[in-house]
Amino acid sequence: MDGTGPQQTIDQPVNLKDARGREIARQLALEADIIIENYRPGVLEKWGLGYEDLCSINPATIMVRLSGYGQTGPMRDQPGFGAIGESMDGLRYVSGHPDRAPLRVGISIGDSLAALHGVIGALMALRHRDATGGRWNGKTGEECQSGQGQMIDVALYESVFNVMESLVPEYDVAGVIRERTGGALPGIVPSNTYTTADGQNIVIAGNGDAIFHRLMLAIGREDLARDPDLVHNDGRARRAAEIDGAIQAWCDRQTIDEALSQLRRADVPVSKIYSVADMFSDPQFLARGMIEQHRFPDGSPVKLPAVVPKMSLTPGSTRWLGPRLGEHTEAVLKSLGYDAAAIQELAKTGAIST
Repeated sequence: MDGTGPQQTIDQPVNLKDARGREIARQLALEADIIIENYRPGVLEKWGLGYEDLCSINPATIMVRLSGYGQTGPMRDQPGFGAIGESMDGLRYVSGHPDRAPLRVGISIGDSLAALHGVIGALMALRHRDATGGRWNGKTGEECQSGQGQMIDVALYESVFNVMESLVPEYDVAGVIRERTGGALPGIVPSNTYTTADGQNIVIAGNGDAIFHRLMLAIGREDLARDPDLVHNDGRARRAAEIDGAIQAWCDRQTIDEALSQLRRADVPVSKIYSVADMFSDPQFLARGMIEQHRFPDGSPVKLPAVVPKMSLTPGSTRWLGPRLGEHTEAVLKSLGYDAAAIQELAKTGAIST
């Protein structure tokens, strides 16, 4: 949906295949605190806009480079999207059911994680720049004053690989290749997805020792609650099928509301598996203001997720929904010293969009 992505940004497109467009980009880059790009490695260098090109003028240049495989290595020049990164780093291998082909996780998580790592890197680089002298003063030679910039090299596959829990040491130390387990949390019992009498899906996480005891009492299985072999997780893991069967048998007799009510009274971690429609009416989402109402410039309404995390002193907010393509071209170029005639000529030749 147009207008829901680049929130709180200004928009000034330039044609980087045009020499005049590249010059405008260079001017903007030299004034920016942070530059973000997602071309294949080498493309910006071909245009004279690479990190070394800009850093030779502005030593405080901070450039976040997002690509499929990073700026180095034998795969650096290959095309790569989030789906490819998710496949290469093991995420898709462990997603789905053991008797079926691997699945996509449902959202473009690779792209989001790469962006998140880019933000983390940019903030650390900004802190380092400010600690070593601050922004470039725009001068060269002996008059140059500047903190240290740096390049943040973000690979899609590495961003997902970085959140793959203990996949690497499991294989290195024990030779274990983690496999698909469906809705269960492998080796942690019980923590699984169950189905209620009215066909709803519910996740029950009774894997702490005390929680397991409360859960078994809540579902009427005092025998399992008192079983000495099930006091700790290692014993429960050996009888996972039995425990899951007992929980499912209880769920078969409960509606989703009944199951949630009873388990919450027993202080057992539990949740219905929400669709987006459930989120729109959920009291917790509403109490935290997680779904915000906004309006497009034409007045039509749209709801968006709120800004997180929630800061106590400097809370974030969505102040506006973002620009139309080229909305700020004239204002930005005028700030760089271009007059109206020059801007009109650049637009006529396709170097910019307005």
